[in-house]
Amino acid sequence: MDPICDDLDAEFESLNALVAPLDALGWSTQTPAEGWTIRDSIGHLAFFDEKAVLAHRDPESFAIHLAEVVQDLDGFEAAQLSRIRALTGPEVISWWEGAHAELLSFYREVNPRERVLWYGPPMAAKSKITARLMETFAHGQDIADALGAERKPTNRLRHICHLGVRARSFSYMINELPVPETEVFVELRGPSGDAWTWGDPDAESRITGRGLDFALVAVQRRHRVDTDLVATGSAAEEWLAIIQAFAGPPGQGRPPA
Repeated sequence: MDPICDDLDAEFESLNALVAPLDALGWSTQTPAEGWTIRDSIGHLAFFDEKAVLAHRDPESFAIHLAEVVQDLDGFEAAQLSRIRALTGPEVISWWEGAHAELLSFYREVNPRERVLWYGPPMAAKSKITARLMETFAHGQDIADALGAERKPTNRLRHICHLGVRARSFSYMINELPVPETEVFVELRGPSGDAWTWGDPDAESRITGRGLDFALVAVQRRHRVDTDLVATGSAAEEWLAIIQAFAGPPGQGRPPA
C-alpha cells in the first residue's frame, strides 16, 4: 500500500500548497463545479477521507450511514455542505489535514486486496486509495481552474487513467446503456514521454493522446473536444462521450470551451 499512499500524499501536498495562502475571499471563490466554492471542494475531500476510514474500521456504522444516504441523497448533500460552510478556510484545512493523515496511517496497514464498502460497489483497499487520489486530483483541478493556476502533470496521472479504463463498464451501466463487447485499446503518453497502454493493441477501436487529457476527461473536468485525444472507431467515440472514473450518478461534465 505504501507506493499508492505516497502518491496520494503527494497529490494532497500539491493541492494544499495551492489553497493554504487563500484569504477569506479566496475561500469563497466559485469553482467551475456549479454552486461549489473552493471551501466546499476541500471540505468535500475531508468528509470523504473520514468516511473512507469509517468504511473499513466500522463497516456496520458505515452501512447504516450508507442506507441513510440512499434514502435521502439530497438531504445528505445539503447537510454535508451545511457543515462545511459553517467553517472558515483555515478550519476546513485543519479538518482535511487531520482526515488525510488518519486515512494514510490507517490504510498503510491494510491488506491491499481487502474489500471495503463504499458508495458504489465494494472496493479493494488499494483501489479505495487510488479513488481518493482521483478525487483529490479532480477537485484540485476545479480549484486550479478557479484560481487560474497551472498544475504540472505528474506520473500520478497513470492511476487516474487506470481507473478511467477500469470503469468503462460502470460508465455504461450508470447511463443505463448496454455494455459493449467491442474492446477499445488505450495508448497514452505520460508526462515523461512513457507509453501507458491498456487492452489489445490489435483492437480496431482505440483512444490515443496525452495521459493528462484522458485523466481530465475521465473525471469530467474537460470536454473531450478541448483535448488532443484521438478516438478511432465508434466504440471509442461512444465511450469518451460518457466516460466517468468516479462513483455516483452520471456527471454533467464540462461544456466545450
